[in-house]
Amino acid sequence: MTRRSRARIPLRKRLSVRLLSASVLIAVCSVAATAWLAVATTTRALREEQGQALSDDMDILARLSGYAATHADWTGVRRTVRDLSARTGRRIALTSPDRTLLADSAPRGASLPPRAAATVDPLRTDTYTERGAQLSGTDPRVVGPYRLTPPERQKLDGVARARRRCFSRYGIETTVAHTPSGRPVLAGADGGTVDEYVPEECADGRLDTPTPTEQKALTVLQAHAGPCLVREGLDPDMPLYFGAGVPAVDGRDATPAPAFVKAGEGRSGRAAQACLQEARRAQLDPYVAPVAELFLGGGDSGAPRWDMSPANKTKVFGAAGLVLAVTVAVSAVVATRLVRPLRALTEAAQQPPERHARVPVTTRDETGILAEAFNDLAERRERLEAQRKALVSDVAHELRSPLTNIRGWLEVTRDGLVEPDAELLGALHEEALVLQRVIDDLRDLAAADAGTLLLRREPVAADELLAQVAAAHRVAADGAGVALRTETDGLPWLDADPVRLRQALGNLVANAVRHTPPGGTVTLGARRDGEEVVLTVADTGTGIAEEDLPHVFERFWRAEKSRSRRTGGSGLGLAIVRQLTAAHGGTAEAAARAGAGSVFTLRLPASPPPADG
Repeated sequence: MTRRSRARIPLRKRLSVRLLSASVLIAVCSVAATAWLAVATTTRALREEQGQALSDDMDILARLSGYAATHADWTGVRRTVRDLSARTGRRIALTSPDRTLLADSAPRGASLPPRAAATVDPLRTDTYTERGAQLSGTDPRVVGPYRLTPPERQKLDGVARARRRCFSRYGIETTVAHTPSGRPVLAGADGGTVDEYVPEECADGRLDTPTPTEQKALTVLQAHAGPCLVREGLDPDMPLYFGAGVPAVDGRDATPAPAFVKAGEGRSGRAAQACLQEARRAQLDPYVAPVAELFLGGGDSGAPRWDMSPANKTKVFGAAGLVLAVTVAVSAVVATRLVRPLRALTEAAQQPPERHARVPVTTRDETGILAEAFNDLAERRERLEAQRKALVSDVAHELRSPLTNIRGWLEVTRDGLVEPDAELLGALHEEALVLQRVIDDLRDLAAADAGTLLLRREPVAADELLAQVAAAHRVAADGAGVALRTETDGLPWLDADPVRLRQALGNLVANAVRHTPPGGTVTLGARRDGEEVVLTVADTGTGIAEEDLPHVFERFWRAEKSRSRRTGGSGLGLAIVRQLTAAHGGTAEAAARAGAGSVFTLRLPASPPPADG
């Protein structure tokens, strides 16, 4: 049957297949996520490295362009090249256009890279990518004949301070900056020029008037531009002035650039500016270093580049395949070990109920705990089955005895062997009462087991309850020669069904009187213990053996197997006591010592006395 049941389970439904599939899915997701993270991290690192390398290249080019703008040759550039190479970790080499080496950070004899990274020409800079470039394409650090003399610089500084004070009177805050030629310019708070609005009082024109040095250079510049202007059909005597400078990209000061006063717009304006730029390059050429080629290498500290080559792909897929293979193997072993005890549990559960099969406990994990729980369940089932059979047997025995007696007396009376006198009728009535008592006890137990036992709760004084129970059993106790007493500590109250509590205590008292010899004492007690009321029934009878205490509340159990319903009751009284106490939210306990009497204790929730009490 087990094999057929296992065969009926579809392959995709089996636990081992599910575990294996889940493990493989987790492994695939883990490998994919790890690969994606590695690729993303590597790509980001490469981009950051490339961005840093590009920034370093731009800085190298800007520094060397600045050197060329302020030196007439490359004689002393070796120290600058070494410093830049040490800071960036790059190889830097400068050559002339014909590949004559000017400076190199690499050891002598090292070969140059195959291509030049850039051309260093301060008179023809890259307007869009090179920091410090002007719209004219000339490095702003190329000063040449426009450099002011110290007296001219001092004079213009005074004019600039006066204009700044004039601006301040109109609420315009400015700062004084100096161009590479030494000329001061006024900049606004945002770093831009202040030419958009100049108060009339401040517009004296002195700060923008060329100095003698600048005027001399402008005259030479105009002479250089004259032939070009003539070719373009323009006036070669157009006056020049210093236009507004353009701030450098890296934050250096703005440099006023020469421009024609009336260059015009459109084609003629562009032609005039082109002539001016060409003439300015010719004028500044003697003051700058010759054009050079810049070569850049990776250097010794360059980070290795990651390349997704076929070899790298093979490594990645090989590692992923190995991870998947190990995952499948480990998952298969784990799944087999997990499923084996479950299969044993399944086979045990499919055994016939009367066998009460057990499973071996081989581990201490969750599966082992499950196996222990299954074995405990099987043991409880076996015990409950035995109790059920014993209960049926005991009920049949308890009902058979009075029914047999009643049937026997009725048959002999019917046959005329016995006269139906008062004594016979009394005996038959007594047997009917015994039968009725057994049936009533079984009904109460069934109602308690089903949770349908009806309780009519009301405030109950413990002392009154004990007094009522003692009064009900006084005659039976006196007839047996047993003293019946009550002891109450304080005035404890309960919220309970008084009829059911009298029934529970009555069963205990009846049981105590029955097992107490003449001259003994049965004591009913009540006291408050925290949030509980403790009710006790103690006797000085024969007591109960220690090994019998766990069974006293079981149905139809008797300490002395020889006792019958005549001497030992129906065997249901103590079971009813426990069920009624549990229905009130309490517990029932038994304590005794053989030959020294016994004590039965009921612990019930306490209740405050009624408001009118």
